[in-house]
Amino acid sequence: MSWTNPFAGLNVVIVGDVMVDAYWYGSVHRISPEAPVPVVDITGKESRLGGAANVALNIRSMEAAPFLCTVIGEDEAGDTFLRLCQESGMPTGGILRRKNRPTTVKTRIMGNQQQLMRLDEEQTQPIDEATSLELEERFASLLPNADVVIFEDYDKGVLHPTIIQRLVNLCKERGIPTTVDPKKVNFNAFHGVSLFKPNWKELREGLHLAQTEVTLEGLKMAADRLRREQGIERLFITLSEKGVFLDDGKESHLIPAHIRKIIDVSGAGDTVICIASLALSLGWSSEKIAQLSNLAGGLVCEEVGVVPIQKEKLFQEATQFNIL
Repeated sequence: MSWTNPFAGLNVVIVGDVMVDAYWYGSVHRISPEAPVPVVDITGKESRLGGAANVALNIRSMEAAPFLCTVIGEDEAGDTFLRLCQESGMPTGGILRRKNRPTTVKTRIMGNQQQLMRLDEEQTQPIDEATSLELEERFASLLPNADVVIFEDYDKGVLHPTIIQRLVNLCKERGIPTTVDPKKVNFNAFHGVSLFKPNWKELREGLHLAQTEVTLEGLKMAADRLRREQGIERLFITLSEKGVFLDDGKESHLIPAHIRKIIDVSGAGDTVICIASLALSLGWSSEKIAQLSNLAGGLVCEEVGVVPIQKEKLFQEATQFNIL
């Protein structure tokens, strides 16, 4: 089957929290005599781009150009982060460094191919006003050629209500569509964005919903409420094995997940927001956005670990299912 890449050459600004995902690999043969814990003989270490930077990797894998806008520390982890960006061919002009703010690092201790522990190094309080103003300047400098802006929030403090609204307003003034992958703290701060993509758990927590069962009626009610309270144009909810739901006020679509051998769901949300944002920037219909994003999220779940989407696989399947 033949296909063409409709996303090649698009420019995408990703603003939010980034991190270094570190992995220490080893084997376990005994329990420590000092405490009832396994002793891991380390055989290798690896560092990867994480958080909003993983979304950027997904964007780059689709042959679009990602531009990160974020804050990292003036520390060894920050040096590692910039090196990984440069190795991945991503520009770093939108990245601020601060002495008083450590780079977020999540270190996973892997023994016998299982995660035994995760060590988090992070600071989660909101960035100060001076840093916020400088970040806004960097952000504005990236907008002239932007086709879409993604807000990637991990509750690590780069995004806070004041700067969120400033940045959304800058995009509105320029007619640039905005998409959001929200977390709990700033869930209600993204007024007026083009597409808002929580998962079911984040939606329930953000709206304080009592219901646990996914129903079409409940999804539509949540969409109506978010449009009414926050002026959100499209609500896009990922529903794990139940698929995805997208509502734009005129039409709604509940797209079931494709049957797959699920190996690892890590990073699926990053892939979904990547594809949804690219499709939105091209003015695609809500149904088509939901279908292609749903397909992409399922494909990365067939891979081990957090990996970017493979465009060849995505477009081949999209052609097969008559999405493209």
